[in-house]
Amino acid sequence: MGSGPKGRTIMEVGADGVALITIINPPVNSLSFDVLRSLKDSYEQALRRDDVKAIVITGEKGKFSGGFDIAAFGGIQRGLREREEKPGYLSIEIITDTFEAARKPSVAAIDGLALGGGLEVAMACHARISTPTAQLGLPELQLGIIPGFGGTQRLPRLVGLSKALEMLLMSKPVQGQEAYTLGLVDAIVSPDELVNTARQWALDILDHRRPWAASLYKTDKIEPLREAREILTFARAQVQKQAPNLKHPLLCIDIIEEGIVSGPRAGLWKEAEASRALLHSDTSKSLVHIFFAQRRTSKVPGVTDIGLVPRRVNKVAIVGGGLMGSGIATALILRNYPVILKEVNDKFLQAGIGRVRANLQSHVKKGKMSQEKFEKTFSLLKGVLDYERFKDVDIVIEAVIENLSLKQQIFADLEKYCPPHCILASNTSTIDLNLIGEKTRSQNRIVGAHFFSPAHVMPLLEIVRTEQTSPQVIVDLLDVGKKINKTPVVVGNCAGFAVNRMFFPYSEAAILLVERGTDPYQIDRASTKFGMPMGPFRLADLVGFGVAIASGMQYAEHFPERTYKSMLVPLMQEDKRAGETSRQGFYIYGKNRKASPDPELYKYIEKSRSISGVTIDPKVVKLSDNEIVEMIFFPVVNEACRVLAEGIAVKAADLDIAAVMGMGFPPYRGGIMFWADSLGSTYIYSRLEEWSKMYGEFFKPCAYLAERASKGAPLSSPVEQATSRL
Repeated sequence: MGSGPKGRTIMEVGADGVALITIINPPVNSLSFDVLRSLKDSYEQALRRDDVKAIVITGEKGKFSGGFDIAAFGGIQRGLREREEKPGYLSIEIITDTFEAARKPSVAAIDGLALGGGLEVAMACHARISTPTAQLGLPELQLGIIPGFGGTQRLPRLVGLSKALEMLLMSKPVQGQEAYTLGLVDAIVSPDELVNTARQWALDILDHRRPWAASLYKTDKIEPLREAREILTFARAQVQKQAPNLKHPLLCIDIIEEGIVSGPRAGLWKEAEASRALLHSDTSKSLVHIFFAQRRTSKVPGVTDIGLVPRRVNKVAIVGGGLMGSGIATALILRNYPVILKEVNDKFLQAGIGRVRANLQSHVKKGKMSQEKFEKTFSLLKGVLDYERFKDVDIVIEAVIENLSLKQQIFADLEKYCPPHCILASNTSTIDLNLIGEKTRSQNRIVGAHFFSPAHVMPLLEIVRTEQTSPQVIVDLLDVGKKINKTPVVVGNCAGFAVNRMFFPYSEAAILLVERGTDPYQIDRASTKFGMPMGPFRLADLVGFGVAIASGMQYAEHFPERTYKSMLVPLMQEDKRAGETSRQGFYIYGKNRKASPDPELYKYIEKSRSISGVTIDPKVVKLSDNEIVEMIFFPVVNEACRVLAEGIAVKAADLDIAAVMGMGFPPYRGGIMFWADSLGSTYIYSRLEEWSKMYGEFFKPCAYLAERASKGAPLSSPVEQATSRL
């Protein structure tokens, strides 16, 4: 993103009369404003020159183009770009009326990537030649925008409406071979023949040996109007069901429809206006923020910038084959790491191995894995009952129940049996790592590797460092995290670390409201409407009351002044309600685990209310959905501020990623701190202050929040900046 060499294109005219224009902007040849300007100049020059008969566009070093430069439109959103082109300048004046309308044929030679704007430029050429493995797609909707260089008009005309909608709405790329079957590309050739085939193809178009086709005006793939409208109506219904809070997917469908009903030119104008407006929308700003924040979580000052190289990890051991241990084992063998799984007896060991097998078999069922690959992957797992085989492992991950003395015993054993370079990691979700390693001399290689359940599915990996953890160990773990497709967030050591600690007030606030008269099912509805995958009560059922009570005790012990104490969950547990596993929790669970509200719940609420000694507050009974969201999320923001102020998190953006990937906070709201800043520190402070007067210490704003609010400063700007502003 720095001010390195500018992106550009170069043009070479061959003796055959073909101008080869190459896009150069490493690493993925993205279309920055410099590249687009240079592409336009090269094109116009090719059209002026008499010795040029045809044009081929390609990208340097085996990549066509990864699309519009996202850093550039982050800049537009922050208002850094002094002048914006008028709508339609690029997509209509340049790409449509200069490139596609040219009297000289052009062919795109596609290798590696043709995504977003890259594919849109290729679709404006008169033919496309691709390698079998190239990725072609329009993933713009993931960033809260729509294709802006004609993609909404050309893609449906090349591949048909249904496939275009799938590729756009699901941001799903296709590989070269499939692109050929669909008609998105005209031929498949090997990388070394790519450019020469494209040159020949361009000359063949000129000599009428191949069709000269402008994809904007193709109609053979588009269904008759009535049928097309039915397909679009169905797509709208799907989108509204899956993402009721998002406007841009619906807008994308409207623009495709405009092109079908009023013609492609009208579609292009509508696309140009909409894509400009969407670029400035809150949804796009949030998603662009998440895009960059996710890429920056692996940058840790004082750790990743001191020249350390990750050591090679050849073998991993896991202690404990329960739900977490077997999930972690699955994630590792899927990426070709040999794994040793240890359990205390054969019955538990067979159960653990069985879970891993079932995880892999579901991949085979879904067609994600061949039977042969299944055998090979599964053979990487070896079960053991003692520490004999631990003498040559590079990392051990302990994944037993949250019991301190058990963990201390395991770490003392690991120190005895593992080689001295071996990383000793714990998957604890709440227990202080210094306590876990208390009885060892290996503090510098003890680290938290906190996976989220189910571990082979959830994308987040919380890497917890203590004062003693060596930077090398963190660099090694960041590398393993990346290799098993996890997004790592490095955090400091405390009760609950970052994610669980940040979110413990979420369920506590919900219980506080319920005891004062809010309906629990309304709370769950309000939070799913806000965009959470499930509300706090459905979540408690999912993780189980045992875990909920154990972690609640951790918080009561470490943060007594701001823990809301209630007997609601323990009372339910006494009656053998333990959540989803016992088929009864806050909900009751029918045959296929479908959750239904349970009228029985209210008697437990009344009982816990009388124990807490609180009365029903008519104001709390009548809360709107929006007020419920604020009352359960502002305490989360407050705790996130403490995590930041204590230096547990490196930067606010890491907490945004932790909330999105660990707790399912909606990415289109930009994560917990980004969302809080969109409402303003002053507003959040004043609400919490007001509630703490009415409902007690639980809501009391922390010093960091108070200090930011007094200056009206963003919560997520770095801590040093705040002092320099004084």
